[in-house]
Amino acid sequence: MLLRYRYRVYPTAPQRVSLARAFGSARVVFNDAVAARKQAHEQGLPYPTTAVLSKALITEAKRTPERAWLAEVSAAILQQALADADRAYRNFFTSIKGKRAGARMGPPRFKRRTHAQSIRFTRNAKFRVLDNGRLRLPKIGDMRVAWSRELPSAPSSVTVVKTPTGKYYASFVVAVDDGADLLEPLADPEAETGIDLGLKDFAVLRGGKVIENPKFFGKLERKLKKAQRVLARKAKGSVNRAKARIRVAKVHEKIKHTRSDWIDKQVKTLVGENQALYVEDLNVKGLARGRHAKSIHDAAFGMFLVRLESKASRAGRTFVKVDRFFPSTMLCSLCGVSDGPSGVQGLRVRSWMCGCGAVHDRDQNAEINIRREGKRMVAEGRSDTLNASGQDVRPGRPGRPGNPREGQNEEPTRSGAAQAAPEPGIAVL
Repeated sequence: MLLRYRYRVYPTAPQRVSLARAFGSARVVFNDAVAARKQAHEQGLPYPTTAVLSKALITEAKRTPERAWLAEVSAAILQQALADADRAYRNFFTSIKGKRAGARMGPPRFKRRTHAQSIRFTRNAKFRVLDNGRLRLPKIGDMRVAWSRELPSAPSSVTVVKTPTGKYYASFVVAVDDGADLLEPLADPEAETGIDLGLKDFAVLRGGKVIENPKFFGKLERKLKKAQRVLARKAKGSVNRAKARIRVAKVHEKIKHTRSDWIDKQVKTLVGENQALYVEDLNVKGLARGRHAKSIHDAAFGMFLVRLESKASRAGRTFVKVDRFFPSTMLCSLCGVSDGPSGVQGLRVRSWMCGCGAVHDRDQNAEINIRREGKRMVAEGRSDTLNASGQDVRPGRPGRPGNPREGQNEEPTRSGAAQAAPEPGIAVL
């Protein structure tokens, strides 16, 4: 299993100059490769291969006065820039053909110097981690690294990143054993929880335990608006505009880092305290297209679920995703009747009474149903539920009998012909 370990690095002034030269060279080669393939597409010619681009944009370009400075940096980072452009085009083509999971990708775009910059060194480039803890990079030098933890094995590659705020990081790719992060199994049979995500409270766990929504973006939104107004008033190309841009980037960076750190802590706590975790397979991109888009992005449900699944898998915990169409909110956790709030108006209902007389808190009831459905799936040996995924999402409107892109987290598409309704109790495969 391959993992990334990221550390802050502190280059000296001459090393920052060398890094700026390396970042610029890699960016130019990447942009030249994108431009060459765009030109071939406009002229109706076949796309030039990576070998042809390597010869034209690196080997021959070094002999020209306009690109002679490419010889001042390591050839490995230039080859990696070409590989990145080729990988971006491959991902684009597989995406438009429907062979790549997730949302459809667009074609590669040109890189800008004001965005994050990166260069990558592989083992062939002969980078080294020295005995004194410094990172030696070819044609750059020995950089001081803030080692927050030791590397578990020798790295296969290192990527040096410069953020828009001017900070430098080294990201190492290392191979670790599959069981390196396994935790001891918890003996308590009740050490499991459903997780009901929301905006009012970030998550509701078993027993009514609540994780409050920190709202990192909301707390710094006024500060961000002020910094953006100052940036908008600066003349383009001026030194003051560059300073104002960095102030805006620092606010964004603080939001990003505090959110990421908070999510990592919550994930570690949940995995350490529970043997099994049951969550809903939320359509986060769909939710982000609604009226609460800003709050959905601020909560970062997608980041939380991805990290929770990864951490649970490496720790040997049970992690189950319940289908997004499972009516966890509407079902009564006592009698099982679907009598709860539904629709847009139902979002305002925080508690409701079932016909059986039971009074439910909306989120706690959903957590119980998610946990119960997840345990049923584990007992049947299934990774995801098929409940309601083959039914019409909206009554009276035709749907398709199942997800046409199963396993790719896409909602069922509509078809013009009505489909026969499945018999009750029979899953649609």
